Amino acid sequence: MKKIKEKLIHKAKLKQQYAKLKARQEDEPRKSVYDRAAEASDAAGDDDDDEPAEPVPEPSLEPHPDRLKMLEEKSPEPTPAERRQRRPQTQPFRKEGEVAKKKREEAEARQRAREQAEKERASKLAERERFRKTMAKARGGPNGKRKLGREGTVLLAKAQRIMGKT
Repeated sequence: MKKIKEKLIHKAKLKQQYAKLKARQEDEPRKSVYDRAAEASDAAGDDDDDEPAEPVPEPSLEPHPDRLKMLEEKSPEPTPAERRQRRPQTQPFRKEGEVAKKKREEAEARQRAREQAEKERASKLAERERFRKTMAKARGGPNGKRKLGREGTVLLAKAQRIMGKT
């Protein structure tokens, strides 16, 4: 409660001060920027009668004489011996970066090996399933007789696979 009261009193005082300043400014005639600058220079003690001490040269497109001299002088090209050799930038965590890179490469190799093993497993499973279906077709027909032609190709492929491994 006390804080609110103090804030209200403070705001009222500020409004009063602002109103006084505003009234004072309205009483004084407005001066231009140039008049105020002239007053400031007079107050500083500069009585130049609005003329500069040195005459200002007319602007031209020609370069300054000092600049012309600098352009005419040829700067000596630094020889390779004088030219500073750049040192390689220091890498604060180079060793850690190398270790991390090595770990990343090992993890990628393990992932590739895992994927390769999964592919082999899937292909073997698919081949076993094909073999089982073919043998099931070869064993059972409409009258229950074995179909030796179908069974023979499957068994031949199996034998070739076994012989190829050993």
